[in-house]
Amino acid sequence: MQITTKAIVLSSIKYGDTSLIVRAFTQSDGVKSYLLKGVLASKKAKIRPAYFLPLMQLEIVANHKNKGTLESIRDVKVAIPYQTLHTDVVKNSVVLFLAEMLGNSIQEQEQDESLFNYLEYALHWMDIHQLSPNFHILFLLNLTKYLGFYPDTSYRNSPFFDLLEGSFCKTPTLNPLVQNENLESFKKFLGMNFEALKTIQLTKSNRRELLKTVIQYYRLHVHGFREPKSLAVLNAVFT
Repeated sequence: MQITTKAIVLSSIKYGDTSLIVRAFTQSDGVKSYLLKGVLASKKAKIRPAYFLPLMQLEIVANHKNKGTLESIRDVKVAIPYQTLHTDVVKNSVVLFLAEMLGNSIQEQEQDESLFNYLEYALHWMDIHQLSPNFHILFLLNLTKYLGFYPDTSYRNSPFFDLLEGSFCKTPTLNPLVQNENLESFKKFLGMNFEALKTIQLTKSNRRELLKTVIQYYRLHVHGFREPKSLAVLNAVFT
């Protein structure tokens, strides 16, 4: 079936000498993988490799057979042109990290309009605003709303947050816990939007510790989650 849909690139890897395998989150069908035959062979080709940089927002015309095999793309154009995400060195480091986190976390092969809209908005916001060093933390915490494990804030004045249960608690449990200074940092981000990021001040060590906590939270709630390889680069950028 031929379909026209928006798509956000999660990853692209070289296949053979001339082809790419692109994994994307589509507005119409969730996660899809495409084989782009010969796309690296000709500079005059209509579909160019530059379209498939991490987190590019595209509009594609694709053939979806929906048989669990690699799909194909017939045509592509940029849906939302970025001004800075792939040219600003710091923003590009964040893009690589977020693309890896999204690739590890989004698994459904079905339409999820609300998740797609969130990613579309958040990436555009990041592109046109000055980058906060805390952007990626809020991005990931807000993403959990759409993945189904946003923290339960019912008892947020409690001294512990149980990462496995996803809720605050008054007494320690045997599960991994957030507490003390790290808990105070964690709570600052709950219920926050991107516009309010400028109000958050964290030290470098606070930020690194909080990011470790958020990644652990994902590891506990996302089946088959893999540690992002780009984390070391991201930490180097913000130190």
